[in-house]
Amino acid sequence: MKLFFRIIFKIFLILTILGGYASAGEIKETDPVALTNQGIALLIKGQYDRSINYFTKAIELNPRDAEAYYYRGSAYAEKGQYDKAISDLNKTIELNPRHADAYYDRGNDYDEKGQYDKAISDYTKAIELNPRFAEAYNNRGTAYTEKGQYDKAISDCNKAIELNPTDAFGYNTRAGAYYMKGQYDKAISDFNMAIEINPSLAEAYNNRGNAYEKKGQYDKAISDFNKAIELNPRFAEAYNNRGLAYEKKGQYDKAISDYSKAIELNPKDVKAYYNRGNAYKEKGQYDKAISDFNMAIEINPSLAEAYGNRGIAYLNKGQYDKAISDFNKAIELNPTDAFGYNTRGLAYEKKGQYDKAISNFNKAIELNPRYPDAYYNRGVAYFDKGQYDKAISDYSKAIELNPKDFRAYHNRGLAYDDKGQYDKAIADYNKAIEINPRDSYAYNNRGIAYDAKGDKKKACFDWKRACELGYCRNWGVINKIRCLGK
Repeated sequence: MKLFFRIIFKIFLILTILGGYASAGEIKETDPVALTNQGIALLIKGQYDRSINYFTKAIELNPRDAEAYYYRGSAYAEKGQYDKAISDLNKTIELNPRHADAYYDRGNDYDEKGQYDKAISDYTKAIELNPRFAEAYNNRGTAYTEKGQYDKAISDCNKAIELNPTDAFGYNTRAGAYYMKGQYDKAISDFNMAIEINPSLAEAYNNRGNAYEKKGQYDKAISDFNKAIELNPRFAEAYNNRGLAYEKKGQYDKAISDYSKAIELNPKDVKAYYNRGNAYKEKGQYDKAISDFNMAIEINPSLAEAYGNRGIAYLNKGQYDKAISDFNKAIELNPTDAFGYNTRGLAYEKKGQYDKAISNFNKAIELNPRYPDAYYNRGVAYFDKGQYDKAISDYSKAIELNPKDFRAYHNRGLAYDDKGQYDKAIADYNKAIEINPRDSYAYNNRGIAYDAKGDKKKACFDWKRACELGYCRNWGVINKIRCLGK
């Protein structure tokens, strides 16, 4: 909670002046100041409901007690009752228009509600009243980051750090803005500073782990997530993020375990359900994947990605109509996402509706002209329609955009093969095998091309190798006799 740490020091001063915590028996029920002070004592002990009762009694005795409203608002905020908190802070500001902390705290409450413009307005007023209010600069920077205004966020964090160079939160917030800009090395540098200042700041380890994950340094990321979890064993987000790093490493069981822990800690964690669904999908456990995507959609019915990936799970189960229905919804929610059109095209292609498939691939390419999978998939549809030249053109574009796609070489080889251009076909099969030496289909089809050219020896070698790799279609009895016979 952003506001609570700020009021601790103020409360400490009050309690020191009072000479410590007053017991309930010592409170004069007719003294609003004493009631407010007792409420503060309970607030710092985390007894929010009891503190609210004392602040309410103080307000009943003195309806113009701005501080009673202020601290009751703080207690409501700690309970997550932001509307009640805002209402009390409104009253505080009405009674004391120069209460910088009230603007700051109300800004925090608006930030928690996702009302970033209102939050920024309040932080700005707090800064106007107190130009050295480092926390207000920092939190305004956080709000700017949420709005995608990263340069403004960085500027505010710079000021917060200038005013308080030993505040880890300033570095952590600025790092977050650099992270969102894709400047991961700068982000890591700032997270390092935050951790150096406060080695117990679990959020900084978690966030640095995210930056390492974006750089593909998964082991470093996992190490940071481990530390975040050690510091805060109930840090659901850190479990979720560690799961993502394990998933990137192909360690799906570890990923699923972490996503499950995140869900245990936060049963409404839509990201954890969504990510666990993806991990199950990668393991081929489509029913479990669908179940998790269902939960993600129940929690957030506007999550286009969950519909899209549930559609892929249905596609892999051969339930093409259900897949198309999900892709339709994903596209409705996000009409500019090329992925949705590409996957819907795949479903239509599987149903043999090649023209619909091509239409969807066209749209995917229109939205993202550098989308190699869309070119590849359109090439497959053209090939299935017998339009080999168009297929070759699309496979060539897919290869241009992704030179490591052995599938595109293999399929272009098939198109050349069907056109009778065996040398070109063989060259493409060679390339597919170079990229993926265990591509049994490429060996088998290269064997067919060699056979068509009359080179029985090379054909037999390829068919045998394909069978060793698991595809024995052309290494049957007749060809074995041909190949092994004298």
